[in-house]
Amino acid sequence: MYTHSDLRKGLKILINGEPYIITDFEFYKPGKGQALYRCKMRNMINGNQYNETFRSNDKFEKPDLEERSMQYLYEQNGEYYFMDNKSYDQVFLTNDQLGEHVNYLVDNMEVQVLLFDNRPIDISLPNFVNLEVILADPWIKGDTSSTDSKLVTVETGYKLQVPPFVEKGNKIQIDTRSGEYITRVKE
Repeated sequence: MYTHSDLRKGLKILINGEPYIITDFEFYKPGKGQALYRCKMRNMINGNQYNETFRSNDKFEKPDLEERSMQYLYEQNGEYYFMDNKSYDQVFLTNDQLGEHVNYLVDNMEVQVLLFDNRPIDISLPNFVNLEVILADPWIKGDTSSTDSKLVTVETGYKLQVPPFVEKGNKIQIDTRSGEYITRVKE
């Protein structure tokens, strides 16, 4: 059971039988009365944003969340299938549930799947992934009139800005938290 002193950004709490994650937190002390805690939260099942103000005597339940190591298998009709590494059970998440994570998923990737009441609701990706560039405009040496980056497409269909020396067929490392180019990978 959580109390008001446990509230912070990133905390997962149970409200009305559904898990929420606190995305922003603000302490407010009016001149009179008890302290208030203003929280912006996101429903972890449907992704809806929610604002709520709590008082210092409010208590919160911990959601029954479990994280399991799973392997990404394939995508079919907007559903992304994952296999549990221990039990070999398969679960799927929809495109809406995954959001931006679909930009970094490649076959056989190991991810952490977050389960609520044995239903998958989210995944945690590795901080960095290596993806192959499948589409890149050629760079002409001495071309100083253009900017110092160009747009490329990687094997998952994700488009990002990279330095001009990156070519089609190169593997690049991408930060999954920001979606930015990190470095070329030599294999």
